[in-house]
Amino acid sequence: MKTGDVGSRRYAPQQLSDWTARTLAASGVPDDAARAIAQVMVRTDLRGYRTHGMTRVAAYVERYAAGDFNPRPEIRVEVRDGVIIVDSDGALGHAVAPILQEAALAELKKRPQVFVAVRECGHLGALGIHALAAAEAGAFCILGQRTPPLLAMEGFTEPGVGHNPIAFGCPLRGREPIVFDIACSVAARGHILLAAREGKPIPAGWAVDRHGVPTTDSNQAVHGMLMPMGGHKGIGIAMMVECLAGAFTATAESLSNFVARIPAGGAVGRQSAFFWYMDPDGFSGRDIFDAYMSKWTDTYEHAGGRLPGTRGAQLERQGRAQGLALTPAIERELRTLGLETGVPFDLEAIG
Repeated sequence: MKTGDVGSRRYAPQQLSDWTARTLAASGVPDDAARAIAQVMVRTDLRGYRTHGMTRVAAYVERYAAGDFNPRPEIRVEVRDGVIIVDSDGALGHAVAPILQEAALAELKKRPQVFVAVRECGHLGALGIHALAAAEAGAFCILGQRTPPLLAMEGFTEPGVGHNPIAFGCPLRGREPIVFDIACSVAARGHILLAAREGKPIPAGWAVDRHGVPTTDSNQAVHGMLMPMGGHKGIGIAMMVECLAGAFTATAESLSNFVARIPAGGAVGRQSAFFWYMDPDGFSGRDIFDAYMSKWTDTYEHAGGRLPGTRGAQLERQGRAQGLALTPAIERELRTLGLETGVPFDLEAIG
């Protein structure tokens, strides 16, 4: 057990997935969709994205209850010439991603690349999970999701752009895929939400309060603004995602809802996103692509680097074998949620 897991107990991933599915079903999500969403959430936690796994179950249930997520959406997929338009009808992103990927992979059999514009989509969670799924299917994928304005620099009186997470996944022959996932803030908002939930401070440089003053108080930060990674560089990347995930998916309705505020619990609904899939066979060919990636990754690792995605794969193998650790604070939250939803968190720890 890692130092950061002191006091934690481990649970079988399938048990957690089954309980999460039942909890989502209690919010009105159809059983099949609830199981699919739960599997993504548990795998997210297994891969090391702690801020986007089981810690989000309560927030998602809250968003369903508030009507921010649609539990029974009519997801519509329109295929044009090299472009796919997905109307998510307010669905949670975890339910939308597998559907759009299936459509994108089908299109990749006809053309080397396809751009997917996603409208009215709920929280996609950790984008790296969706990038991983694409890479495991043999495609390169870059994706991003627009969020309401959250980023600000010291002295700002209000946020100017979303922290707009972005990720990519790249297949590697005979190896785990490269998976890179970041938000454009110094730290993901989920880390601040988790710190506030556990009554802990945050490091300096992560956030400013609502008046634009730097703070280490996680509660002040929740109601304040995030600081961008690398200053203006992080702001610039967030702007790029805003263009791809916002402007290219915009509708008259999304423009009218542009100023929506992110809820204190996170997991905002009805936002836009983009997925850009590329098939290595459609360019120089898979063999050349794989050979190049092999030479470059060998060079990178020989220099002492570790490819992103390697640690996540190791954590997933370990978690599936030994169980997924939940901190006491998250376990208490899930037990409380179980009482509220009528789906008791009565799972037996395995370690």
